[in-house]
Amino acid sequence: MHTSEELSAASFAITVDGRAAGLDAVLPRFTERDRVGVVVRRPLGGTGASLLILAAVTGFYDAQRRRGEPFFIYPDYFVFHAGRPLGDHRKLDIWPSHKEVVVEDAPEALLRAINDRAITRLVVEDDGATGDEEAAPELARETRASAQQRIATCLAYAPDGRAPGAGIAIAGNEVTERFVAAMVEQSGDARAEAPGSGPARRALIRDGRPVETYRSVSLDEALARLG
Repeated sequence: MHTSEELSAASFAITVDGRAAGLDAVLPRFTERDRVGVVVRRPLGGTGASLLILAAVTGFYDAQRRRGEPFFIYPDYFVFHAGRPLGDHRKLDIWPSHKEVVVEDAPEALLRAINDRAITRLVVEDDGATGDEEAAPELARETRASAQQRIATCLAYAPDGRAPGAGIAIAGNEVTERFVAAMVEQSGDARAEAPGSGPARRALIRDGRPVETYRSVSLDEALARLG
């Protein structure tokens, strides 16, 4: 079973502000050259962004299929683990394994790793903090400038799949859930602490489909959530 063979755009139903949309409405001007980076801060937290990852992966493979030639390539998508390994995302096509990047849990270190991999679409955990609770992180001027000139889209996700104040919803299907379940199963010890697996994952089912929600955020807010 491989995502390039099992999934298509029809595997997903995307809405933005309650209206049916496509991947391009979530990741404007998306291309196969985009680099997606997901920052994970707790065990298997990336489960809450799994449908976004799979939708982007499928968009990447759709571009390969349009060429009409055989291909063997993975998208340059990365998971940044804050402080320690926090899950195994290979079943979401985060592969080879060097794309699972364990980084010191500090904003400067995380953003340097993000910049080093030329991430263009940044996905960060939404911890629910608002207003004055969001402190601007200490970042070197050149580190921040690199991100500002390159990152086109920032999104916030929740480890349990329900981002506060979300305007974006992505529904999967039984096939996408098999990939998510396989990811959880492969993640070993992380499963015991995972906020988005088991009953929490089942709670995402609406009309027979798993639905994750996301929130569009500014780059400044995304960077504040690296701390």
